[in-house]
Amino acid sequence: MKRIYSAPGDEIETRDPVTVSRYRGFTRANHWLTALCMILLLLSGFAFFDPRLYFLTALFGGGPTARWLHPVIGIVMFFSFLGLFVQMWRLNLPRREDVVWMSKAGDLLSGHEEDMPELGKYNAGQKLVFWSMAGLILVLIVTGLMIWEQQIPLWQDYAPVLASIPARRIAVAIHSFAAFLTILVFILHVYAAIWTRGTIRAMTRGTVTGGWAFRHHRKWLRELAGRQDSGPAE
Repeated sequence: MKRIYSAPGDEIETRDPVTVSRYRGFTRANHWLTALCMILLLLSGFAFFDPRLYFLTALFGGGPTARWLHPVIGIVMFFSFLGLFVQMWRLNLPRREDVVWMSKAGDLLSGHEEDMPELGKYNAGQKLVFWSMAGLILVLIVTGLMIWEQQIPLWQDYAPVLASIPARRIAVAIHSFAAFLTILVFILHVYAAIWTRGTIRAMTRGTVTGGWAFRHHRKWLRELAGRQDSGPAE
């Protein structure tokens, strides 16, 4: 089976200096919508988690409004991330080179990338963030629906066990823990994007430099070059 390292819309742009198109406008808008929803959910979630943080509800127009918006934004984020998942899941499947990359993570952190394996569009760290977010968002949406006050009559009619107080208490605990892990993954994602110079440009302008692509994702760049030499992709 042919290995795929790039996505539709990825291409080498013939300009000086050479740039590489990494994300289409739709994908970038999808990403920033998901990020915005994540930030809003964290702020409103913090407000409900501890009384000392309740003042954060003022950002949403008060407690009742924040309580109403939180699950609505959660649903928007779920479907927004689903859009990213459909576009990216195949490129985030584990590869043999990911194991080698992880074993040499120390070289990466010390700035010695000469011996790092050639990679497709995403490295093992990016894939870990992707699959962690996918799993955590799924847990958050399921437990969030269980504790959403407006949905309780629905659970009572079709799944009474989910509407029971013990089940809802467990759902709150799992929801809180999953939110905590999501915060950690989110911070890791932002830090890695800032630490790896040139990465943020990919999600703002949609392009990266040819040097950046060659240094960090050489298999991806080679595939684009080969595809461009053989004509447009079908």
